[in-house]
Amino acid sequence: MTALPTRKLEAWRYTDLKNLAAVSFAEAAPAKIAAPLPDLGISRVVFVNGAYNAALSTPPEFLSAFAKVVDESSLPLVQINAAHAHDGITIDVPANVDAGAVLVVSYANAETPMAFHPRHRIMLGAGAKLTIIEVAMGQGVYWHNPVTDITLHEGAALGHYRLQDEGSEAFHLATIRAQIAEKAAYESFSLVIGAKLSRAEFHATLTGPNASTHLNAAQLLRGRQHADFTSVVAHKAPNCASRQTVKSVLSDHSRGVFQGRIEVAQIAQKTDGYQMNQALLLSPHAEIDIKPELEIFADDVKCSHGATVGALDPEQIFYLRSRGIPEEQARSILIRAFLTEALEPVTHEAARVFLEDAIETWWARK
Repeated sequence: MTALPTRKLEAWRYTDLKNLAAVSFAEAAPAKIAAPLPDLGISRVVFVNGAYNAALSTPPEFLSAFAKVVDESSLPLVQINAAHAHDGITIDVPANVDAGAVLVVSYANAETPMAFHPRHRIMLGAGAKLTIIEVAMGQGVYWHNPVTDITLHEGAALGHYRLQDEGSEAFHLATIRAQIAEKAAYESFSLVIGAKLSRAEFHATLTGPNASTHLNAAQLLRGRQHADFTSVVAHKAPNCASRQTVKSVLSDHSRGVFQGRIEVAQIAQKTDGYQMNQALLLSPHAEIDIKPELEIFADDVKCSHGATVGALDPEQIFYLRSRGIPEEQARSILIRAFLTEALEPVTHEAARVFLEDAIETWWARK
């Protein structure tokens, strides 16, 4: 197996995988369902311990069988995935077809430590549309290492909404790579509330004029959870736009990471790139590491980044309490207001309600 990346690599400077490396993982085995699975009334694809479960699925029209691929990526986790992948979704939507929405559920029930490495492929023809709502959940000690490859042809539009609610002893390391052609749009939002250690690594490449991508996320962490959101957005064509807004709410001894890199090639004139990270620390022991980067070789661009870190404003809490709102409820109101902007790209109504309910559930777990 390819060695796990270490903190000697700059891209992994803030995320240490020594606890993952210390576990001996077996191959995933069949499991019983011990928790209710989400059902949004749309097409559903269910994986249990990394394997497709036909009995629990109502697959969409354009789903096809898994096929192993050769992947020469230099990314260590992608190399590990390529060596061990044995299942995943492949969705290929023809040109000018609105394929609606698909719910993809990954459920794990690990009685002994196990690992699974699904490989997902999503391809949209010119002018095609699709919404993917992805949910990862489970219990026990396991390593979920999915890789998702996305190809959007001219004018295609993909909404990709992810809820990572893995078990408290799980490791979730996801890699998402998107190729976005002329006038195509990739809209992504990730809500991170689970796993002992997690990382979502996005590589979005804008290959044609007037392409766009939004990579938004919210990290809600407690205890000693560690969550890493890393993105590389490559502008390789003129008149493209990218937006990244990542918000973190960190309590107890949790730690959040945001690494955002915007690369602008010389040909990519009129680029409009923006990234913002905002962290709300609910404990003096919580920590956030932020590393924004801009690499610009074009001279007619508009690129910016920003970051803010702070605690809840005691004056705002006092204001709400003075109007009869209990302190815990006042804190909840302010946190929800803080997260509102990150949820703005979620235009699919069922996905938005589902994610808002997940935020409510996270708060109720305290």
